[in-house]
Amino acid sequence: MPRVCVIGSANVDWSVTLSRLPRPGETVTGGTLVRGLGGKGANQAVAARRLGAEVRFLGGVGADASGAEIRAGLAKEGIEVGGLVTVEGAATGTALICVDAEGRNQIAVAPGANHGLTVEALAPHAEALAWAQVVVCQLEVPLSVVQWALAAARQTGALTILNPAPVRDLDAALLTLVDYLTPNEGEAGRLDGSDVMDPPSARAAAERLRARGAGTVIVTLGGQGALVCGADTPAHYPAFPVTVVDTTAAGDAFNGALAAGLAAGGTIEQALPLANAAGALACGARGAQDSLPARRDVERFLASVRR
Repeated sequence: MPRVCVIGSANVDWSVTLSRLPRPGETVTGGTLVRGLGGKGANQAVAARRLGAEVRFLGGVGADASGAEIRAGLAKEGIEVGGLVTVEGAATGTALICVDAEGRNQIAVAPGANHGLTVEALAPHAEALAWAQVVVCQLEVPLSVVQWALAAARQTGALTILNPAPVRDLDAALLTLVDYLTPNEGEAGRLDGSDVMDPPSARAAAERLRARGAGTVIVTLGGQGALVCGADTPAHYPAFPVTVVDTTAAGDAFNGALAAGLAAGGTIEQALPLANAAGALACGARGAQDSLPARRDVERFLASVRR
């Protein structure tokens, strides 16, 4: 089986579905509340697992009921959680999510144990990085942990994926450890200091990020698909048309699928349609991990759109 190690966040999500998103100072009532499991790292681990990869997860939770629930939920998916450590004195991360009738969201996170994660706590589980064919990180845990994981992966020859979300400034020393950088258009603009609104501006930002050290830059453009800028000619992969219900975790589905596809030995040309399809299907269901598709669903979807 393809081997993927994900280092990142794990949260409990509280989601409210509303007719529209609140403006500052406004209360919008009439919503429906759903509780589920999330966190960018945990979501990407589940996405890769459901798409056929063997997955190990490194992260942190609190010594509370939510942490036990997350540990049990990931283990139930078949994910190895020996590296999911307990961060003393911190609560498990919690996200508050509002979703409107068009599937757009607003998310606020109390990171808790995710921000208390340290290299020292994860170092005893470094074997998971040597075991993996692909190592995936995001930015909901400290940068010191991200840099350690990417550097360790580079030493063992694993491919590295960095989903720079939530976006923060990254220096060249970290970017040079990244084989695949996967920002959305807003994140690409923030990293580059430019406005990214379409494939041409995405390409310009991606090329500048490559010049700063990133390997291949994949800018996800929502309904416009994804733009891949690597050593070869940039390639645009259109999005698959779907009815959008909730965009929460669509990017995580994309990154988890990308990791699974690359770990299976696929080229970027083979992995991108899988990633785009997984992201599209995640938009068609509510919640984070609840929306992540299984391999059979992605394959059935791809077969239907290729007819």
